[in-house]
Amino acid sequence: MQIWKKSPPSPTLVKSISGRRDFLRFSGAALASGAILMAGCDLDDDEVIVDDRVSLGSGDLGILNYAYALEQLEATFYAAVLQGGYYQDATAEEQQILEDLEKHERAHAEFFRAAISTVGTPIPGLVLDFSTVDFNDRDSVLGTAKVFEDLGVAAYNGAGELIMTPDYLLVAGKIVSVEARHAAAIRSIYDSDPKSFAGDDVVDANGLDRAMMPAEVLSAAAPFFVTEIDASNLPA
Repeated sequence: MQIWKKSPPSPTLVKSISGRRDFLRFSGAALASGAILMAGCDLDDDEVIVDDRVSLGSGDLGILNYAYALEQLEATFYAAVLQGGYYQDATAEEQQILEDLEKHERAHAEFFRAAISTVGTPIPGLVLDFSTVDFNDRDSVLGTAKVFEDLGVAAYNGAGELIMTPDYLLVAGKIVSVEARHAAAIRSIYDSDPKSFAGDDVVDANGLDRAMMPAEVLSAAAPFFVTEIDASNLPA
């Protein structure tokens, strides 16, 4: 079992510029300009949970902790990709996209921890298991990234209707737009179908992204969580 707790230092910056890279950098800049990022709240590897079960809580606080748990999953996954030095034969474009995604997801996780701390108690750092991922294999890494990004978009879409506080809903809307950019970027480098970014598996006949409720999302993500997550008090 591989357990990852801390993001590694960023690798050497790739100098080549691509449309997808600019696309992701713009989304990161837009997130910062929307006052979503909070400075000075780095993820702390001393904050790893020691119990094997954690409750997300209830109401809007529970939904924020739910989002924080998913952002921990994504941020830690991309940190592990970078820590491994990327998979074999990763192109400069692929490396840059994965580096940008790691920065964005880490920023999202740090934001949620800081934001939750102002209104309640954030869940601690979760123990995660990526033993099913071969970090030296392109298909394994990008296939897992595709699952995580698609799941993240569906999770935010489903949670939106459960959020009662307008300010929280606004923030969720800003973050899900970035997650959708991530999903499109991963599909653009992984799938052979140029229409995959808006494929029938993620966009319905009405032109809307799919939405998933927390129980369904957590069930899909459960194989990657060593820490058991109790979502029983979330709004429905």
